[in-house]
Amino acid sequence: MRAIQQHTFSNIEIFKEKLLTWSTQFHEVIWLDSNYYTEKHSSFDAVLAVDALTSIQTDFKDAFNKLKEYQTATNDWLFGYLTYDLKNDVEQLESQNFDGLAFPDLYFFQPKKLFFINGNKVTISYLNMVDDEFEEDLEAINKQSVSEADTSVSEAPVKIKLRTHKDAYLEKVEAVLAHIHRGDIYEANFCQEFYAENTQINPLATYQKLDAISKPPFATFLKLQDTYLLSASPERYLKKVGTTVISQPIKGTAKRSENNTEDHELKTRLASDEKERSENIMIVDLVRNDLSKTATKGSVKVEELCKVYTFPQVHQMISTVTSKVKEDTHPIDIIASTFPMGSMTGAPKVSAMKIIEKLEDAKRGLYSGAVGYFSPEGDFDFNVIIRSILYNHTNKYVSYSVGGAITAKSDPMKEYEECLVKAKAMRQVLEN
Repeated sequence: MRAIQQHTFSNIEIFKEKLLTWSTQFHEVIWLDSNYYTEKHSSFDAVLAVDALTSIQTDFKDAFNKLKEYQTATNDWLFGYLTYDLKNDVEQLESQNFDGLAFPDLYFFQPKKLFFINGNKVTISYLNMVDDEFEEDLEAINKQSVSEADTSVSEAPVKIKLRTHKDAYLEKVEAVLAHIHRGDIYEANFCQEFYAENTQINPLATYQKLDAISKPPFATFLKLQDTYLLSASPERYLKKVGTTVISQPIKGTAKRSENNTEDHELKTRLASDEKERSENIMIVDLVRNDLSKTATKGSVKVEELCKVYTFPQVHQMISTVTSKVKEDTHPIDIIASTFPMGSMTGAPKVSAMKIIEKLEDAKRGLYSGAVGYFSPEGDFDFNVIIRSILYNHTNKYVSYSVGGAITAKSDPMKEYEECLVKAKAMRQVLEN
């Protein structure tokens, strides 16, 4: 059982900053922030979950069944992540590529302390065992000094290396194209890793800088012991509210310009770009197919097709697909039947995953997985982990990956340039 308090703050931005700084003392932290990017599927502006009472950590083997048991038995708020490599649980696949980050394949925890922010109102939900700490915690949060926080990302410049060098990347894209022309697949999301070894960064300062540059609707600061996710994701993977399921795949990216006329032109060009639209529509078809596995008959609908949204760093083409499920459909079954998300795999999905596994040089792990939560009612909301910096403090390993959809009309050099556009914010933050 949980005890609830509600508070109103005159300066919610200062409170948010202090709250996040205060949270870093805990071993388990998940902060989800919409950056006030409101759309009709938003539930709250931000939420913080800290301090595990119970948790589940497992590799991919039977992972979704284990999560199902844990979620059913706990029947409370759960926060955590699903790595891309859970594909090996839902299909006969494997992940053999290099992994410098070593995140467990799946991790969820039941937080003792929760903070939900909407406007300037904060709803605080504590498990009864810690509800005597309300006042003490609020006092400690208010005492946090934001101005004195160390804002440098790292003491020494971060030296970014490429796991896949440019020539090798172009060759690998040609290999994907050969599979497409042969008819094995018609789209694949091919990714590459940028990394730094023997590097220590300040995770909170890094997240804050990345968030300030990107202002994304699905920002995440995640700390689990010595591993961190600092995410500026613009993409929702899957959300469930009651019997409604919502997926919002992104396919199609254009850079921004400081010149308003040119920026508008770039946006207009993206909206009518035949290649980008075909990429998006292919993934919409895949998402419709995935959702139909748990949907009630005839309930899968495309609410928005190829709509262009603008973010500080890029313009993005986003579609919204919805479905209805029966009330007794288990939330984990909805996720397992759609995982990994189509925007990060390709089509047909299994064939594309096999091909990209062979061609990519790094294990994706948490990159192109999902972070989010389950509510006690069985609702959920998960992002897609892209535009993110991953950090293992013990291994002193920093990583970010970017990718793009390869279709028959892809030009390898243009795909490479698109990757650099997507990587810009992460590189900027790490290299100061």
